[in-house]
Amino acid sequence: MEKKMSFKKTSITAAALASGALLTPGALAETAKLEFPAASPSAKLKQRIGITDIEIEYSRPSAKGREIFGDLVPYDKVWRTGANAATKLVFSTPVKLNGNEIPAGTYALMTIPGKDEWTIIINKGSEQWGAYKYDEKSDVIRFKVKPVKLARTVETFTIDLQQIRDDSANLDISWDKTEVPIQLQVDYIAKLSKQIAEVMASDAKDKPYFQSALFYYNHDGNLEDARKWIDAALAEKETFYMLYWKAAILNKLGDKPGALAAAQRSNELAIKANDNSYTQMSAQLISKLK
Repeated sequence: MEKKMSFKKTSITAAALASGALLTPGALAETAKLEFPAASPSAKLKQRIGITDIEIEYSRPSAKGREIFGDLVPYDKVWRTGANAATKLVFSTPVKLNGNEIPAGTYALMTIPGKDEWTIIINKGSEQWGAYKYDEKSDVIRFKVKPVKLARTVETFTIDLQQIRDDSANLDISWDKTEVPIQLQVDYIAKLSKQIAEVMASDAKDKPYFQSALFYYNHDGNLEDARKWIDAALAEKETFYMLYWKAAILNKLGDKPGALAAAQRSNELAIKANDNSYTQMSAQLISKLK
């Protein structure tokens, strides 16, 4: 039996829909709005690095058996770096791309692919469609990058952030057998150190003593301040993990007897808490201090 599809007062058969015979302007107006998949679907990547929020918004075409660089994407011409609208980058704080300083803001990521070298362009025209209205006068920076030939094939155009650290990441552009790596750096240490100093000097309650002590230990801050803050944290609550880091701070300060006592107490509490990780860490520190 032929299945009928009804749209408001109009009845249109599936066969008629397929042939288009009954798709008069009036019938079209009464049919439901259809949504078809995009040929190059949009994607949005959000990532925090250190204390910097990064967003990448772009469209992702697929190769579909086509020759990509040097053909579909010509060499030596400005490319939107994806499909549809130009790829958008958003940085909540200043960053560095391959050592080039970029202020906080919203930008278009344009590129000029080359056989042996790519030009990376950071442009202020973040709302443009494609690269048709690209204006070189709006460039913030241009720099060169050597592409890497991949052993694998990347079917769908991809921009990703990998190898994430507190102060850096790799921003990788990949498609077909080509990858273009860009080093991204954020300078959060000076900013956060200043914020910590201001909070600790204030009358604020519930100060982040432990986190601040650990940050100073890990980033060559004032260790006397770190010792004072870890003691303040332990005065509020004694825990095996805080004691371990107190031992590490004291060891770095050269106070081995104090470090050994803190490490032994950390080991004792870690065993009681059945925390194998800190039990091993404290035992190893004790062995080094003896």
